[in-house]
Amino acid sequence: MSAPASMPDWYQQGLPHIWLPYSQMKTASAPLAAQSTHGSHITLTDERTLVDGVAAWWTACHGYNHPYIRQAVMKQLETMPHVMFGGMVHEPALRLASRLCALLPGDLERVFFTDSGSVAVEVAMKMAIQYRLNKGEHQRTKMLAFRGGYHGDTLATMAVCDPEEGMHHLYGSALAEHVIAPLPVDETSTRAFMDLLARHAHELAGIIMEPLVQGAGGMLFHAPQVLRTVRAAADQHDVLLILDEIFTGFGRTGTLFACEQAGITPDIITLSKALTGGTMALAATVARRHVFEAFWADNPDHALMHGPTFMANPLACACANASLDLFEAEPRLEQVAAINALMTEALEPCRTLPGVRDVRTLGAIGVVELDRIANPDALRQQLIAHGAWIRPFRNIVYLTPAFTISEQDLLFLCRTIHTVLAA
Repeated sequence: MSAPASMPDWYQQGLPHIWLPYSQMKTASAPLAAQSTHGSHITLTDERTLVDGVAAWWTACHGYNHPYIRQAVMKQLETMPHVMFGGMVHEPALRLASRLCALLPGDLERVFFTDSGSVAVEVAMKMAIQYRLNKGEHQRTKMLAFRGGYHGDTLATMAVCDPEEGMHHLYGSALAEHVIAPLPVDETSTRAFMDLLARHAHELAGIIMEPLVQGAGGMLFHAPQVLRTVRAAADQHDVLLILDEIFTGFGRTGTLFACEQAGITPDIITLSKALTGGTMALAATVARRHVFEAFWADNPDHALMHGPTFMANPLACACANASLDLFEAEPRLEQVAAINALMTEALEPCRTLPGVRDVRTLGAIGVVELDRIANPDALRQQLIAHGAWIRPFRNIVYLTPAFTISEQDLLFLCRTIHTVLAA
């Protein structure tokens, strides 16, 4: 990978020293140079403007540079950008924690803040395992996860991703062994899941799953009934249920949280991405009362020994509180419904194109699934050439736009996908 001669000095000097994510650096196209963002638009240093179809990896639900969130950041920056959360608390974090618990279903009432989705999942796994250890059940330290699932890129979370189809299969021998089950979407897979759970329940601390959508697994959708099946099975075998709503949380599937559509409450839930409206890094792991009570003891060994340096960062918490204000003041879920209606209609013509296997939408997620994509990087470059920032992966081209995207921009994205795939 080399820098084009036309790029600015900072790009020329810095590119030889950067390691990009999910990229074979030797063969990948040179990365774009972003200069500014606004709404659903990204302006590059060469003055081109792209319409962003993926909202910065599904985070910028209110669009880029929302003035209300920006104002909240500036106000917090003047008083306290950061302070340690060990032995000290502050208003933005405590106000955010209480607001999250009021929005979540059931008795999800204890919030542990971290600064990334992967770490939030690791904390959830530690909570589930130590929940058993604190009860003296030392053999129950494994998790049950599902094929097609994705929960993060750190070592512990890689171990509960799909071991064969996922992006982490190379690390197989270095990862902890957990139980990987088929998602119970029909009679056959439900029977297989139930049999596997029954055989391994004695060693399981928890079940972890993405509700309604397995995101990085290929935007694979499943019905709310699947969540009810898993919740009932977890109760039957006394296993904690962890729902990873890092992608689905905050309106992406059409309700504020995906689990609402199934009418269930997980024992632990993880949140990130759109938590701050895509402005700063922040994540949360929220536990139900009975989970927390297993840590409430005179024994210091029963404490949860975890504490990221930047946990509950005041700036990030101020962003998240501002984002929640916007969900209260502006019609975000109605906007998601409108996005879904438009994408459902505008992506449907792709279904007749050669090589297209499926077209599907859920909330503000639109997916065109292909038989295969031989070169995702080349396909991305074609989309960029038309003015769209869309990142195909696996065998899908997908849209996860900001909820505030204009109808004109969303139609442009859908039609660009059709144009490029047709060509």
